[in-house]
Amino acid sequence: MNEERLRVLSALRMRIAIALTLTMIVIYFGFILLIAFNPALMGSLVVPGLSVGILLGALVIVVSWLLTWGYVRWANDYYDRELAELSK
Repeated sequence: MNEERLRVLSALRMRIAIALTLTMIVIYFGFILLIAFNPALMGSLVVPGLSVGILLGALVIVVSWLLTWGYVRWANDYYDRELAELSK
């Protein structure tokens, strides 16, 4: 029984890791593709001194922090608790 629960827990962790990785890849390469194929858009100003490119670059960083925070919270609140329960 514990082996099956461990297998399910491991599969869940892998699905979450893959989903977060793919999300970050799409965001990052989407940003890079915008830079490459639409530099005029990236250079346009949102407000004086702040371009769309700078704003989106900062958002890429913030989203990566949020994804990391979400994973760490899930791992601490759920994964580690389940793993500790299985090791008893």
